[in-house]
Amino acid sequence: MGELILIRHGQTEWSLSGQHAGRTDVPLTDAGEVTAKALAPRLARRPLVAVFSSPLSRAMRTAELAGLTGVRPDPDLMEWDYGGYEGLTAAQIREMRPGWDLWRDGVIPGDADHPGEQIQQVAARTDAVLDRIRPLLGDGDVAVVAHGHLARVLTVRWLGLDASASRLLGHPHPGTLSFLATEDEQPFIAAWNIP
Repeated sequence: MGELILIRHGQTEWSLSGQHAGRTDVPLTDAGEVTAKALAPRLARRPLVAVFSSPLSRAMRTAELAGLTGVRPDPDLMEWDYGGYEGLTAAQIREMRPGWDLWRDGVIPGDADHPGEQIQQVAARTDAVLDRIRPLLGDGDVAVVAHGHLARVLTVRWLGLDASASRLLGHPHPGTLSFLATEDEQPFIAAWNIP
């Protein structure tokens, strides 16, 4: 049985500043490109049967630089739509809404390009991705290039937990790998946030 390899896209200006970059197509920084390239040797050793990516350029470019081929863009892998919080840092949001927590309080509606999503909607998208990936794992590893919050939701859904349990996982750093596997038909996290 193969493993599900989660790849967080490389660094962007917004990941560096802590801004919520949901649907805004922020490019990789030079450092983000370097870390994406550094993933290539490790990924080249894996028997990948499929590669899926968020269609946003920061994810697709990470896949390209990491040497992944046959990448299938999947809109269900786009980052959480942060609505009215798009482009803001957690500190800026807490100035407007003291005590705010994404996992508990969610987001507020934004404009037409950023209407916002609730955690259950993000979980439904990750469940759809997992439904497509699970049958492929019998033939080898599957790689997914995505975003920080989405990767956390996907991981807890892999584990069979409620999406709110995502708050228990550390935020994967840009340009890192995480590995999800099964043992005796039980899902587990084999590795998390590996540079």
